Amino acid sequence: MPVFQHTAQFPVPVEDLWAWYDSPGAFRRIMPEWEGIQPVEAGALVDDARTRFRIRLGPLRPMWVARHHGVNAGEVFNDVMEKGPFGAWDHEHRFVGVDASNSELCDTVQWRLPFHPLTFWTAPFTVKGRLNQMFAYRTDRVQSDLRRIKDFAHLPRQKVLVSGSTGLIGLQLCAFLAAAGHEVTRLVRPTTVLPDDAKNDDVVVWDDRTGEILEGDLNGFDTVIHLAGAGIGDKRWNAKRKDVIVTSRTVPTDHLARILTTLEQPPAAFLCGSAIGFYGDRGDEELDETSAPGTNFLAQTCTAWEAAAQPAIDAGIRTVFLRTGIVTTPMGGALQKLLLPAKFGAGGPAGGGKQHYSWISLADQIYAVHHLMMSAACEGVYNLTAPEPVTQKTYAKILGRVLRRPAFAPAPGFVLRLMLGEMAQALVLDGQKVLPRRLLDSGYTFEHPDLEACLRQCLGRQK
Repeated sequence: MPVFQHTAQFPVPVEDLWAWYDSPGAFRRIMPEWEGIQPVEAGALVDDARTRFRIRLGPLRPMWVARHHGVNAGEVFNDVMEKGPFGAWDHEHRFVGVDASNSELCDTVQWRLPFHPLTFWTAPFTVKGRLNQMFAYRTDRVQSDLRRIKDFAHLPRQKVLVSGSTGLIGLQLCAFLAAAGHEVTRLVRPTTVLPDDAKNDDVVVWDDRTGEILEGDLNGFDTVIHLAGAGIGDKRWNAKRKDVIVTSRTVPTDHLARILTTLEQPPAAFLCGSAIGFYGDRGDEELDETSAPGTNFLAQTCTAWEAAAQPAIDAGIRTVFLRTGIVTTPMGGALQKLLLPAKFGAGGPAGGGKQHYSWISLADQIYAVHHLMMSAACEGVYNLTAPEPVTQKTYAKILGRVLRRPAFAPAPGFVLRLMLGEMAQALVLDGQKVLPRRLLDSGYTFEHPDLEACLRQCLGRQK
């Protein structure tokens, strides 16, 4: 059978590398963002445990089932495909201690395509390129996770409660926190459907509209991270939808902040979601955390959202507001919507393209939240945006270059307004040039300060 081999170095002892791979969040963390994988079950690193996930093959979503075998804790494990798209697949992960502070992971994959005698000639463009990109992504992800964990290894692990844990950010945040050794509990509503790989996770159930705790207890958490809120770009705006956008943020935040003040064992920190929509449409003006709020709908929403957390501040709980920019990942958000037209060469300037996009990679979003959680001196407002905002025209041009597609076909503003209504103005045509000054001043370093490097990694187009 053909053999693929890959070796990567990690600046941690081999036992730390093994512990990361053996954590509940590891599988979700190493999934390439562009592959559209849906985890169903993440098997522990023991013989005969099974990992199940759905992959994307065009319009199909076949199941891949892998069984672990040959497990020798701290040294090696294998997974063999029992069901999936390959004719055969057997993957050995061998962990090697280089010295007391460094380790290597040697991956060896023996694989065969279905009908291999007839299909082997397609491997250079159907298998090998994807394997190279997948393992490059895995290496970057594990290395960066381990670096971020190491930054705070001197501090105790925390007991963390997360709301909005099934959203784009929440899913990856919970996975990273678990991989970092923290004890994660999800704050959910009775109607919340947890992802298949999280069905056995600890939960606290509440009615976010009334603040009633239906199951579990909010006492004893070190940090509460509140990310819940209806999607801003999920549906066309009308009066009813705008009311949902506002109340799904302000009402639960107010209830949660007030509950925290009544607890016998309140958290030391409360991290509350917000957004750079706080600043409104500001043209070329450079904005930081000291800038005044805007006046449009999103600005008013964010202002009310942050104000709803005031009871926690008044009670002396360290409160952090996460003013998040455009999270850049093909798994959701703006980039996911831009990809299809961009692949057809229709990803040109929108409404002239002069408006600024203050973006952030999904990796930096997760690491910045963790940094603020672990840094006891951090409180107040923090802009979670990359230090190099770009115009929408530049964003489109760089995306086209990464995809090797032209990016000249414009999308006039009036067309976008006809298609999307008021939402087009707020989410596409308005802009903010937002800088993360307080985050940088706190000592945070970005994985992706540069947009092209971010897009190449998350889209599997690394050079």
